[in-house]
Amino acid sequence: MNDKELVEKDIFSKVLRAGRRTYFFDVRATKADDYYITITESKKFTEEDGSYHFKKHKIYLYKEDFTSFNEILSEMTNYVINHKGEEVISERHQKDFKKESGIAEYSNSEEPTSTSSNSYTDIDFDDI
Repeated sequence: MNDKELVEKDIFSKVLRAGRRTYFFDVRATKADDYYITITESKKFTEEDGSYHFKKHKIYLYKEDFTSFNEILSEMTNYVINHKGEEVISERHQKDFKKESGIAEYSNSEEPTSTSSNSYTDIDFDDI
């Protein structure tokens, strides 16, 4: 294995599919065999002719930043939940959204993609 392969080696991975976005969480090894995390957002864009492409954004997170990153992320997510609740307001603006007697219903049999914690699918990285 050469140095480049060692740097790019995935140790542990998780995937979160969220509508047109997919988030990849990967633990990787440095050349010195220390671990760091990459978080990649991949978003699908469809052209008028039906072709599509993906735009990707990546964050590298190193161990020395884990505690501060985790504290700020928790603070920010708690702030949003405490001020706006857990309902995903943007779902109200979907074409097939109907709200009856306090329960959200959809006009077709498929439920929309949601980023709520109840809709995560545990996918093995090898399945991709």
